[in-house]
Amino acid sequence: QVQLVESGGGLVQAGGSLILSCAASGRTFSTYGVGWFRQAPGKEREFVAGINWSASSTAYAGSVKARFTISRDNAKNTIYLQMNNLKPEDTAEYFCAVDPMKITVVRSSVRYYTYWGQGTQVTVSS
Repeated sequence: QVQLVESGGGLVQAGGSLILSCAASGRTFSTYGVGWFRQAPGKEREFVAGINWSASSTAYAGSVKARFTISRDNAKNTIYLQMNNLKPEDTAEYFCAVDPMKITVVRSSVRYYTYWGQGTQVTVSS
């Protein structure tokens, strides 16, 4: 069982930055891939960024590439999402989730992620 708690969301102006954190419980967290997803009202949950268990591989949605950076600190059981140059279209509830597979690739489909946090709201004003 893994429990995830996101934090760091808030209201920011377009062009600003935020850092989201995802704190995880569980001794085997360091062997899991982790993804960040987001869901805007009326839209499906979409993949934002992911990182594999060893941090040797990352993946990003095209809409956030070059603006967002995912990282992990396994010693602290924490995943981070650095978000720069935020745009109004980045407004959504952001969730972290665990892919319980010790694999090299980062998977972007929601169906591979077993454990989910409760989400943190990010609102970007224009």
